[in-house]
Amino acid sequence: MIAPIEGLTEFTKMHDSFMTDWNVAMSSGDTSLLERMTEDYYVAYFTSNQEKPLFFNRQEAVDGMRQSVKQLLGAKKKFENRVIRLRNNENAVVFYELLIIKNDDVLAKMFTIENWKLVNEEWMIVRETVEAI
Repeated sequence: MIAPIEGLTEFTKMHDSFMTDWNVAMSSGDTSLLERMTEDYYVAYFTSNQEKPLFFNRQEAVDGMRQSVKQLLGAKKKFENRVIRLRNNENAVVFYELLIIKNDDVLAKMFTIENWKLVNEEWMIVRETVEAI
């Protein structure tokens, strides 16, 4: 089943807001608006020097996010080449290249896939796959 266009439009607006919230967090240090993960959320993180990904559960991911935002205070996150696909009215996948930039220097590049689910009328991230480039 193909989700209606208005569903894609509404999801895109929510994700645009989520990207804006990231840059607010990068300047304020407050990650509360970013903590939109389900209880069973996890992230698989790949780097070029390891065969298998590192896995982080929700609490580990939130703790790591808070720590990295504090360490990178003043940096910006730039989301490039974003593609959004709705699987149906309650599930979406977002693909993008993420750059972390501070003082015009690119500190990190990552390819990210986010899986979102509509839970109690709120979009929540179910899982992420991140690969350092």
